[in-house]
Amino acid sequence: MSEARCNWCGTAVGADDGYRAAEQAGERLAVFCRLEHVVPWAIQGPHWDAGSLPQEPPQDDALERCAVCATTLDDTRVLLVHHRGEHRIADAFCGVEHCASWARAGGRWR
Repeated sequence: MSEARCNWCGTAVGADDGYRAAEQAGERLAVFCRLEHVVPWAIQGPHWDAGSLPQEPPQDDALERCAVCATTLDDTRVLLVHHRGEHRIADAFCGVEHCASWARAGGRWR
């Protein structure tokens, strides 16, 4: 994937940096330079771009449940993938609202 732009602030985001939010069932994608940018993006009404993740995150049982409410997810889940060098760290949510509340709380570092 070539360099993209943050959906919130427009900053360039390299292929091995930032976060990618994806609603795979609708082939919608958003890119963020920082985790905190998920919050205002969601509050303003999420503006997605057409697209999909450049690579699927590694299969993990945790991606079958919402990271906030533990609801079992179907194909309409929202994935948030942290691109950190060659690593892809994914979390799954039942919707944009839970993704944003998770990010607001500090994500995995809350």
